[in-house]
Amino acid sequence: MYASINEANEAVIEKIKSARPFWVDVALAGDVIPWLKAGKNLLHAGPKITWPEMTGPMQGACISACLYEGWAKTDTEAIALLESEQVGFEPCHHHNAVGPMGGITSANFPMIVVQNQTDGNFAYCNMNEGIGKVMRFGAYGEEVQQRLKWMREELMPALKQVLANTEQGIDLGALMAQGVTMGDEFHQRNIATSALLLRALAPKLALLDLDKNVMSRVFNFLSITDQFFLNLAMAFCKCSMDAGAQIKAGSIVTAMTRNGKEFGIRVSGLRDQWFTAPVNTPEGLYFTGYSQDQANPDIGDSAITETYGIGGAAMVAAPGVTRFVGVGGVDVALDISEEMCEIFVSQNSLLQIPSWNFHAACLGLDIRSVVETGITPIINTGIAHKEAGIGQIGAGTVRAPLACFEKALQALACELGLEVEA
Repeated sequence: MYASINEANEAVIEKIKSARPFWVDVALAGDVIPWLKAGKNLLHAGPKITWPEMTGPMQGACISACLYEGWAKTDTEAIALLESEQVGFEPCHHHNAVGPMGGITSANFPMIVVQNQTDGNFAYCNMNEGIGKVMRFGAYGEEVQQRLKWMREELMPALKQVLANTEQGIDLGALMAQGVTMGDEFHQRNIATSALLLRALAPKLALLDLDKNVMSRVFNFLSITDQFFLNLAMAFCKCSMDAGAQIKAGSIVTAMTRNGKEFGIRVSGLRDQWFTAPVNTPEGLYFTGYSQDQANPDIGDSAITETYGIGGAAMVAAPGVTRFVGVGGVDVALDISEEMCEIFVSQNSLLQIPSWNFHAACLGLDIRSVVETGITPIINTGIAHKEAGIGQIGAGTVRAPLACFEKALQALACELGLEVEA
């Protein structure tokens, strides 16, 4: 169908560029992903993994989900249930979804629903829980359970009503085009875009027939949750990259993800196959009392942002976050974004970065360029404690392993009938 890999890549990139993901609904996860209601089933971040292989934060999030769903009354009961192999696991990516950190999602979780207005495809992500003890980082105590229940019982219905009263939904790309000019790179920093989102929601929230105390709690949560937009950005990127993946040709990476054990990528010309290698461990800055030796290996579906060309690849857009993730100053951020230009083959005119002289963000991560240069994508990430139940201990950066890209390139060569050197 395509005369060359480059021609196929152009088609993939055009699909990604033409995607118009809108936030159209908030629904219970089981209502949009029926598999979750088919039994005691959980989605997780990264390529396929089993309970015994999971690291502490993902196991902690599984315990939390068992408590939240009422499958167990105590963490001891939850662990026994999980060890009995009565709980099914599948990757979020296998159900058009993504999830931050552990990515654990169960049937009664509030789920962001995003639709590509161009092609009609959907993508899903659970909602951001805010800061403190949170499930995505492996905490599972009473504070976590109460917040999750509040999100289901008060936050979700309010947002659902607003979206039902918003024609077509909320244009996420338009918000991101503004947010990138205000210092967001959409992985570690979403302060500006979260504020822009609240500005868009507030007039319609104020019109809802809600109890005054409920309204106050909803507004307060949205106003203090700086990373609320992250989960929307993840769904936006997933929706866009899945549109690109409809072109089943070329060498463009359509997904990057990690489960604490393996880092996995998908490539446009290799359809739904995963190519994996052992994950690296993030390095960065730690909260008081924590250190590098307590860090969990790389985890989470949030690398879908870097797949799209933002996050770590757009570090130069967010000078305010560079020291927080431990990479140095603005000069280092510029060097990182310039380096990423060597492995992405196009630019995203939607996201023009003022601190980069209005250079557009990267787009089109090419496995050929990664293998040829030896440069691997850099990812901005939160750092979880390696033990279950503790949660986030810092933030930093991590590199994708080169071996994923080498394996994918060999498979693509075989697919095209080319000889591969041993």
